[in-house]
Amino acid sequence: MKVLLVEDEVKLAQSLEKGLKAEGFAVDRAEDGLRGLEIALGCRHDAVILDVMLPFMDGFEVMTRIRQQRCKVPIILLTARGSLEDRIKGLDLGADDYLPKPFEFRELMARLRAVMRRPPSEPQLALRVADLELDVGRRELRRAGVVVPLRAKELALMELFMRRKGLVLSRSMILDHVWPSDSDYGDASNLVDVYVAQLRKKIDAGRDPKLLQTLRGIGYVLRDPA
Repeated sequence: MKVLLVEDEVKLAQSLEKGLKAEGFAVDRAEDGLRGLEIALGCRHDAVILDVMLPFMDGFEVMTRIRQQRCKVPIILLTARGSLEDRIKGLDLGADDYLPKPFEFRELMARLRAVMRRPPSEPQLALRVADLELDVGRRELRRAGVVVPLRAKELALMELFMRRKGLVLSRSMILDHVWPSDSDYGDASNLVDVYVAQLRKKIDAGRDPKLLQTLRGIGYVLRDPA
C-alpha cells in the first residue's frame, strides 16, 4: 500500500517515513504544500498524511484542492495547532481524521489503518487483473470466463488483492482488512498463509500466468504480468 507524507519538519518526516516503511508501506514524501498537492492529485495513494503548517500552501488549502478534484483518498491531518476550531475546520474541509502534535507513532498507525478500512463512497464494483474478473456486487469471481467458487473470507481477501493490485501487502495489513475485529493476532497470524494458499490453488493452479505471488519475509502481491 502506498502513502503520501507531506511534512516540512525534516526529522519528523524522516522518522515517520522510516516507521511507515517498516510497517510495509511504500512512501512518497513532499516537504511543501505545492509539491504535496501536485503529487496528491495523481490519486495514486491509499492515504495521505498531511501537515497543516507547510511552506507555500498550508494543509487546509492542499486538502481543499484535493477534494475539489473529487479525489477521495483518505487524509489524516497533522498539526501543532490543536484547538477545537482548527479540528472542526479540518474535518469540515474533508479530513478523515485529525492528529495533534506531538503524537505516538502507534496512534498514527492505528488511525491510518482505521481510515483505510473505510469503504470508498463510490466503490468500484467491477475489478479486473489480467483475465481475472471480480463482480463485487454479485460476489462472483471468474478467471478466463470460468466461475471460481469462493467462501466469504476468500472473497474479501480476493477483493483486497484486486483493489491493491501490484502492491505488496504484508500479513498485518491483510489481517487488518480481512479480520479487522481480531485485535490480537498471536494465533491468527497463520490465517493469512492458509487463506492465501487456498486462494492461489483456486485462481492459479493449472493456469498461466500465475497472478498471486509470495515475497518471502515481506508479504503477498497480485500482479498482472502484462
